[in-house]
Amino acid sequence: MQTTSEFEQIDIDSFFDTNEQQNEESSKRVEIFTERQSSLLNKFLPIVQERNKEKAEIFLNRIVDLEFLSNAVARFPSLLERHELAGGTRTPTSLIDSLLAHQGQRDSTLHLPSKAVLGKGLLVAKTHTFSSISKYAHYLGDCEDYYKAFESETVLSMFSLLVEDVYLNLIQDTTLPIAYRKEWALSLLLLWEHWNDQTIETAAPVLQDVWTARRKLAPAFGTMMGTSELLLISMHMDDQWISFIKQKLGDSGVSQAMEEFLFGISYEQIKTLRTILKTKGIAAIGRDEVSKFLGEHVKADAGLDYRDFYSMYTVRRDNARSRARLNIEGPHKTLEDYFIQFITEQNKEKQNNDSFAKPN
Repeated sequence: MQTTSEFEQIDIDSFFDTNEQQNEESSKRVEIFTERQSSLLNKFLPIVQERNKEKAEIFLNRIVDLEFLSNAVARFPSLLERHELAGGTRTPTSLIDSLLAHQGQRDSTLHLPSKAVLGKGLLVAKTHTFSSISKYAHYLGDCEDYYKAFESETVLSMFSLLVEDVYLNLIQDTTLPIAYRKEWALSLLLLWEHWNDQTIETAAPVLQDVWTARRKLAPAFGTMMGTSELLLISMHMDDQWISFIKQKLGDSGVSQAMEEFLFGISYEQIKTLRTILKTKGIAAIGRDEVSKFLGEHVKADAGLDYRDFYSMYTVRRDNARSRARLNIEGPHKTLEDYFIQFITEQNKEKQNNDSFAKPN
């Protein structure tokens, strides 16, 4: 695509086709960007155009590619409406029932709607796009505000992927009330339809702050209980996180999941390391010594990159699923699962209290 050398303001919508077919489908297309994201792009892309026309063209072409992907996703039937499909009638209720029925101890990929799978690919492409733009803004040196803003949007997109996993995990937990599981199933449909979720806006900043804070803790491996580390993290967190700690840390599953998050190694490795330290009479070791004491290479730490966060989350997620499937000791859910479950419980309690508070 050729870009002109003279334009001061970019409206990303101007790069998309505007024929009748596009206009007809635009009303049902998956909106790629929020208003905040569109505003950021429209302000920053002219700066890129002024500094580096070739780089601007790369970014604009990527945005057009995202629009093509969006149009492809939009062609699939809405998950929030009734449809007569080849396999029979599909409604949001039947989709929720299917999610509840097929979320067992096995992979459910082929039971997921095609729109959900395609939309996930679109979200990954969008996440990488924001990451590239963020890195370029940082490279420019005098665009730190844009760098931080696009980095924040990158992380939020990553959390959309993460919360999808969390909802799937919570849905399959038959020990939880069916009303909650249906609510998470509905939230999942809404996420797949729009790839935007109110819970993400609430949980993402908190979990990101905890992730950032945990890297500054030293020594990280002392008694291996994580108490002092957790207190240091919680001192500057918001009220919701503090409430979560106060109310849920006494639960063994939550405390074990918390230790995995803090230390960056599995529950099993934590147990082994705790025994080794006790046997050798060693009070504390650093993160860089973990592999030596365990006798195997482990990545006990990671950077602040969004891919590191998600990668280490998936390790904890897979370990938790394996323990649940084999019914063995250790956390059967991740810290993210427990925290989002807590947010849901708090919101439900608030809704109930508000209902009781209403005058007759």
